Amino acid sequence: VQLVESGGGSVQAGGSLRLSCAAPGSIFSSHAMGWYRQAPGQVRELVTAITSIGGSVYYLDSVEGRFTTSRDDAKNTLYLQMNSLKPEDTAKYYCVASSSLSRLHAYVFQYLGQGTQVTVSS
Repeated sequence: VQLVESGGGSVQAGGSLRLSCAAPGSIFSSHAMGWYRQAPGQVRELVTAITSIGGSVYYLDSVEGRFTTSRDDAKNTLYLQMNSLKPEDTAKYYCVASSSLSRLHAYVFQYLGQGTQVTVSS
């Protein structure tokens, strides 16, 4: 397992969670990374993506302003801070890595975590 997620859980609407994704340094330093989510019966969505040097960040429109992604190069860890959570954010969240942002947008993942469940109740 190359990407290890943690931090999922159950919260009420309006609450916050922080997801973490730990990666080997060889992957973290050279790959764009991101999070995608998939709920049962729903289309998967790329929630956020960030370049290997953090210079460019993408957010899904529906999470813009509520979610923040960041990289800690010292810990080789990607974070997703999720605030003002809504029931529609309920899904399994997967940490992903690929050689470029464009490949992440195309759902071409070189590395994929096992996923962590986020459940938001109303």
